[in-house]
Amino acid sequence: MKILEVTNVDFAMRHFLLPLMRGLRARGHEVVGACAEGPLLEAPRAEGFRIEPIAMSRSLHPLRQARALAQLVALMRAERPDMVHAHMPISGLLARTAARITGVPRIAYTCHGFLFNQPGPAWRGRLALTLERAAGRITDTYLTVSEEEAADAKRLRIHPRPVAVLNGRDPGRFAHDPAARTRLRAELGAGEGDCVVIAISRLVRHKGFCELLAAMADTPPNCVLWVAGERLASDHGEDLEPHFERAATTLGRRLVRLGYREDVPALLSAADVFTLPSHFEGLPMSIIEAMLAGLPVVATDIRGPREQVVPEETGLLVPPMQVQPLAAALSRLAGSAALRRSMGVAGRARALMRFDEAKVLRRTIALLESPPVLS
Repeated sequence: MKILEVTNVDFAMRHFLLPLMRGLRARGHEVVGACAEGPLLEAPRAEGFRIEPIAMSRSLHPLRQARALAQLVALMRAERPDMVHAHMPISGLLARTAARITGVPRIAYTCHGFLFNQPGPAWRGRLALTLERAAGRITDTYLTVSEEEAADAKRLRIHPRPVAVLNGRDPGRFAHDPAARTRLRAELGAGEGDCVVIAISRLVRHKGFCELLAAMADTPPNCVLWVAGERLASDHGEDLEPHFERAATTLGRRLVRLGYREDVPALLSAADVFTLPSHFEGLPMSIIEAMLAGLPVVATDIRGPREQVVPEETGLLVPPMQVQPLAAALSRLAGSAALRRSMGVAGRARALMRFDEAKVLRRTIALLESPPVLS
């Protein structure tokens, strides 16, 4: 088959779709990507994938979305794919609509999180649900990365046969690396008795950075926070720099900004605890990576993370958007190396069982290759 993989931005293409594209190509399929242009597309293009630029916008701006839809229609008419596999809420809606307009034989969608499950005004939630139902009616193969959202899709009559395929990462890439731990801790100034808490994500409000920075002020002096990530050009919402500046004044050496990094496996080896106090998620890849690296995880009790983290066994879950429970969880782990080790070992075992990239890709590819079940 000729398969067109469509997502919103280069970050998603590089970090979420590239392993699937490799797997589909290995099965003999011709794979073409489509998303907004960006520097992170250098990686898939270096591997020989053709990525077509589409002026995607991560907002509900009607004119911008009309422009992107027109570009997708033109691309599909030129490429004549056998299947369009769409991702993310807005780009997924546009790609499926363009596929229906152009008569693409198979339309697949992977839900990485529903907009109506995100905090926001009621009108936006109702609109998102209406659009999801409309797009679901023209979708042959409907996948989700979260079991809860597969249940949502069926319960809310978005699609009659949603399948949760989960997310996965390569266990070999994220195995513990003692040499990297020694090197990076020395390079970044982590002392022998320091408990390094690492957060790796886009620098946006809904990832919980405001709560995390505030919580760090109430953790022990040996608790150090490393933050890896950056704000994408397409990200919306509050600028977090004032929050980081205030925290830097309060925390001093206990806050280390790392920016965007490609050496995530090494950073995880050098850390002691991973945290992602998000307000909403799909099924975070970063938590899977941390579990495979043998780190205990402190996350919020929301869709996605609560399918990954087993409380008191592989990590701790705290209420979203609350500072004190987060501070207490981080402090507890900072005070017990034995607890960190036991949770890390259990977390890696769980990730190997549920979130092994090879297993997830086999399941996903099999579903994409299978003929759709007729209603």
